[in-house]
Amino acid sequence: MKKVVFFLLILLSAVAETLVAQRIKKPVIPERIINIDFKKTAGKLNTMFNECVGAGRANEGLRADWQQQLSYVRKECGFRYIRMHGLLTDDMAVYTEDSKGNPVYNYMYIDALFDFLQSIGMKPFVELGFMPSALASGSKTIFWWRGNVTPPKDYEKWGALVKDLTRHFTERYGADEVKTWYFEVWNEPNLDGFWAGSQSDYFKLYTYSARAIKSINPSYRVGGPGTAGAAWEPEMIAYCEKNNVPIDFISTHAYGVKQGYLDEFGNSGTVLDKNPMSVSGDVIQSRKEIAGSAMPHLELHYTEWSASYTPADPIHDSYHEAAYVLQKIKQAGKAANSMSYWVFTDIFEEPGPRFTPFHGGFGMLNTQGINKPVFYAYQFLNRLGNTELVNTDSTSWVCRDSAGNIQALVWDFTNTHPGDSVHNQQYYIRDLPSRSKGKLKVNIANVPRGTYALEIYKVGYHINDAYSTYLSMGKPAQLTRQEVEQIKKQNDGSPVTREIVTVNADGSFARELELRENDVFFLNIIRLQ
Repeated sequence: MKKVVFFLLILLSAVAETLVAQRIKKPVIPERIINIDFKKTAGKLNTMFNECVGAGRANEGLRADWQQQLSYVRKECGFRYIRMHGLLTDDMAVYTEDSKGNPVYNYMYIDALFDFLQSIGMKPFVELGFMPSALASGSKTIFWWRGNVTPPKDYEKWGALVKDLTRHFTERYGADEVKTWYFEVWNEPNLDGFWAGSQSDYFKLYTYSARAIKSINPSYRVGGPGTAGAAWEPEMIAYCEKNNVPIDFISTHAYGVKQGYLDEFGNSGTVLDKNPMSVSGDVIQSRKEIAGSAMPHLELHYTEWSASYTPADPIHDSYHEAAYVLQKIKQAGKAANSMSYWVFTDIFEEPGPRFTPFHGGFGMLNTQGINKPVFYAYQFLNRLGNTELVNTDSTSWVCRDSAGNIQALVWDFTNTHPGDSVHNQQYYIRDLPSRSKGKLKVNIANVPRGTYALEIYKVGYHINDAYSTYLSMGKPAQLTRQEVEQIKKQNDGSPVTREIVTVNADGSFARELELRENDVFFLNIIRLQ
């Protein structure tokens, strides 16, 4: 009897241990597996992602540090066009009038800026604005640098200015070159802060502008309305169709946060939208509106976009921004001809000069030229080969190039924002450790036999995450040269691993990685022999 009781006690103890173990057992995180066939191609890679990039205002482009940063971003990320505000604002000294009210034109500063763009192989996406004060109908301005947002006092004089400027571009750069440019009329005229007139006043401004440009060369490309929040698109097309006004493209803007459209100082607070199709849903809807219009083949350019519309939003500095950008570009697919990230540098003075190294500025680089995580997202995109491979995974690209090299850009985007009760300005300034998302496996079949160098690059929490390095330093209000170099060195984009791999006759390549929230991986598989 004692033996029976003893065995029963052992059995009950084992059952209890099993139940406890089951209760505390961690949930199994499923593996993410990407299966690719080297021989199955999806066509030429769509490179709308680096067609254009934004900058604050034209006058900033006369600065040496701005030019140095743009040269670097152009080289590393491959941007072909650049768009900026303030080409016609008073600090560019373009327009005055003599004592009799006759126009006096001066393009000295514009020439210096555009000559520089040509020297580094970039083209202007010409934004016509804001209003020269000598031509303005009022005194309302925006930003620290006082861009006048009122309609012209004389639309004929405005048209004459646009025509003369277009003629000047033709004489200086040649018609064949200017044919490759884009001319966009104004910026966000649907917002009172940017346009003191009505919608009909804007359409009048657009009409004078478009006809002036086309009078110099009908092949030059002009469009608009450059609105905030994907507004006025059907109205713009209908107006141009009804009034026989030329238009070659639709342009508009989208940002991924809630609470309004204009907050130059970041005082009102922003909240990252939980809608999984924020931004990209707007792009797809814009394309549908164009396709259903009287001009279904117009180009579509999103001439501003990012996670947030204010240059005081710390999400721009966060490692989350890199994965966010890749997610939205991938979701948008082929709906847009370009999506111009706003902007490439924190040398950006809409609210005035900024004094701290990381202040939530729009830039891919901070004022001192430190690479933010989003810079690497665009650098990785630019390193993809020109042939995309068939891929059913929705958050990656896998490509190959003519030399037989393979590139895989893979990420996780997880919106960890706690919700409407917390502003970005409170959340993204924190240290935000990432959680595990399990194993990531990349399998590539039918790879040509040979020896390859495998480089793996990564952006994520504490990896090419300059803001986290800055936090660990105690967030100094000013950085010494040594501190700048330290942050750059710790976040220089070097591969996290390098190795030589051999692909045998079976043609299989496989790699397993630990994936965490908002990680970005770039696998560069370089054929050696």
